[in-house]
Amino acid sequence: QVQLVESGGGLVQPGGSLRLSCAASGSISSMYVMGWYRQAPGKQRELVAAITSGGIINYADSVKGRFTISGDNANKKVYLQMNSLKPEDTAVYYCNIRWTMYSYWGQGTQVTVSS
Repeated sequence: QVQLVESGGGLVQPGGSLRLSCAASGSISSMYVMGWYRQAPGKQRELVAAITSGGIINYADSVKGRFTISGDNANKKVYLQMNSLKPEDTAVYYCNIRWTMYSYWGQGTQVTVSS
């Protein structure tokens, strides 16, 4: 069984920064995609950023230039550095790891951007 443990959410003022962390454990393929998704109240879950085990990165247009995803392959960890946060970034952020037909989710961490 694969488990994902997230940390780093919280309350921050507009313009502030947060860093999310996610650690995956269990039986995991050597080739995978790890990513961060978010879901705001009343909205669908959306991709924020993803990184492959080979280092290919993808960002949602809404976070380009503000968020940075990075990964630690050896330890199956992924990080999301979030800068210049906006109220519209408020959501529950979920970590995901997937390969072939498998997809696993973390429990989610709340990020609230408010003054």
